Amino acid sequence: MTATKMPLSLRAYLGATRIVPLIATRHLKRRVARGKEHPTRWTEKRGEPSIARPRGTLIWLHAVGLGEVLSLRGLITEMAQNCDAHFLVTSSTRAGAQAFADNAPPRTIHQFLPLDAPTYRRRFLDHWQPDLCIWAEQDIWPGFVVDLAQRGIPQCLIAARMDAKSYAKHARSQQTFAFIYDQMRMITAQDAQTADHLAKLGAKTVTVTGSLKSSAPPLQCDTAEFEQLREITAGRFIWATAPAHPADVALALAAHTDLMQTRPDALLIIAPRFPNEPIDIALPHTNRAAGEGPTSAVWVMDTFGELGLVYRFAQAALIGGTHDDTEGHNPWEAVALDTAILHGPRTANFASDFNALDENGAIDVRSAREIVDALNSDLPALAAASNDLRKTLADATKTLADTLTEMVPDHV
Repeated sequence: MTATKMPLSLRAYLGATRIVPLIATRHLKRRVARGKEHPTRWTEKRGEPSIARPRGTLIWLHAVGLGEVLSLRGLITEMAQNCDAHFLVTSSTRAGAQAFADNAPPRTIHQFLPLDAPTYRRRFLDHWQPDLCIWAEQDIWPGFVVDLAQRGIPQCLIAARMDAKSYAKHARSQQTFAFIYDQMRMITAQDAQTADHLAKLGAKTVTVTGSLKSSAPPLQCDTAEFEQLREITAGRFIWATAPAHPADVALALAAHTDLMQTRPDALLIIAPRFPNEPIDIALPHTNRAAGEGPTSAVWVMDTFGELGLVYRFAQAALIGGTHDDTEGHNPWEAVALDTAILHGPRTANFASDFNALDENGAIDVRSAREIVDALNSDLPALAAASNDLRKTLADATKTLADTLTEMVPDHV
């Protein structure tokens, strides 16, 4: 561990985590009953592994949720080409685990990250014995950072993302984060604003390397099902809004109503961010969860993990969360499948990504009329321009993978 003195606030936090096991099991079981935790794998959050450790070198990567976990796939793919290591990916959400399982890179397994308690951390680290730990984006667990440092296991923070609101929250515990960042062998940020925030919190050297999301491989889908559905929809103009929130749905439906005046056979696919929430749709529609196919004006993909299928169908996608305080979702999943990008003005979560895409094929739309105009433009050319940018940005991930691989012990 670095010689930097551990601040009192961190010592207090570590002490408080000792009581976590007293309440964890009851809390987790309640979440299982509500469908918030995996019904059989919830014990992984107590540090109890559900699979054996593979032999040889193991690189551990952690990301908090669905989007962050999926963004690791490109980095892992590049690192797997550099070495023979196995990869352990941890996350906190059930949704992220399922999506990652459907799109896992080579030699990669998934577990849920244990709660930050001494007993659970020790159990986890004793079993997995990682040779390198990579924290991605914004989720760092202080207890694990301290334990890894004490064991002499190198760790890095990559593709960090921190807006002004998050920085203000972190600044309240500046000494704690300065200590945490001092344990990192390397820190990279997605943008200059994040790099500045990390420096103010005490990070000594931060390199801007951009987002990992642009280099992630295309999302998968059932090929046979895709071909069957493509026959059903042959000849129709297809576009989508995904992952959609109510504001996106309302705007997309208004645009689709106008679009059908000139393209009566057009199909709008709505992939809700939260499939279980009801959607008010006045247009004729079918629901995938009910076993219905794309045979109406609107097809609601109210099932989970379907974006690989959605973006393969859609010629254009209105990226969800860009018309309300969600502040946007990942546009690169659509770009990777040659889908033209439309988005609204609320893109703070992916500001640098959308700014770059706006110069390379993406279109900022604020009304139903603007959406229709965009849908009537040269969508293949727009999609190609965005995909060219994606391929260029992927070079930065390859360079990052090379640097991280050099931190792995020589026996890889």
